[in-house]
Amino acid sequence: MAGDADLARVAALMADRGRAAILLVLLGGRPQSASALADAAGMSRPSASGHLRKLVDGGLLVVEPVGRRKLYRLATAVGDAVEGLLLVAPPAEVTSLRTALRGDNLRRARMCYDHLAGTVGVAVAEALVGRGFLVEDDGSYRVSPDGVRGLSAVGIEVDALDRGGRPLARRCMDWSERRYHLAGSLGAALMSRFVELRWLRLHEASRVVSLTPDGRQGLATWLEREVA
Repeated sequence: MAGDADLARVAALMADRGRAAILLVLLGGRPQSASALADAAGMSRPSASGHLRKLVDGGLLVVEPVGRRKLYRLATAVGDAVEGLLLVAPPAEVTSLRTALRGDNLRRARMCYDHLAGTVGVAVAEALVGRGFLVEDDGSYRVSPDGVRGLSAVGIEVDALDRGGRPLARRCMDWSERRYHLAGSLGAALMSRFVELRWLRLHEASRVVSLTPDGRQGLATWLEREVA
């Protein structure tokens, strides 16, 4: 017979700063190699290997063979759990100019697993509501008929989205802004489309996302307001 959920075991896995750093890198939504995770987390390859083994054994990470490489990603539901914990976590201590700049960049625009978060993500979600493309409905979002047409204008066909059992448009509380950004299959599709249009630029082994000059202009034209 199984007992209650062993929350302490999961908390112990996250309590190490090295393992927490790895989880935060993978919160960017893209599978990473052990070497990329070691570099991003600022640790040696052997140390990262040990942490990754514990996270896989504990069920927080999944490892996938891709050719001769092994790539690591968050297990199902772990991204939501980590993002939820960020809402109650205190700010990390700023110890250098580099740390301060990285914190500013994370707050401006970042990946929240597979969708856009930060100041830019919140601004996009609020602009979609402002234009009537999204309607706030019982704690979530509903895509309006105007939204179907407006999203089609940037190459998103709402009816063709593969939901994979997830909501179409979900509100996700942003830990840095304390307001909502757009998640769900629509949030993921928009993120991918913005990258294809080169409105957003991803960075290797990082959650940070850069809004390009074309993106600033494109979003302002499409949403009829500045987002950054």
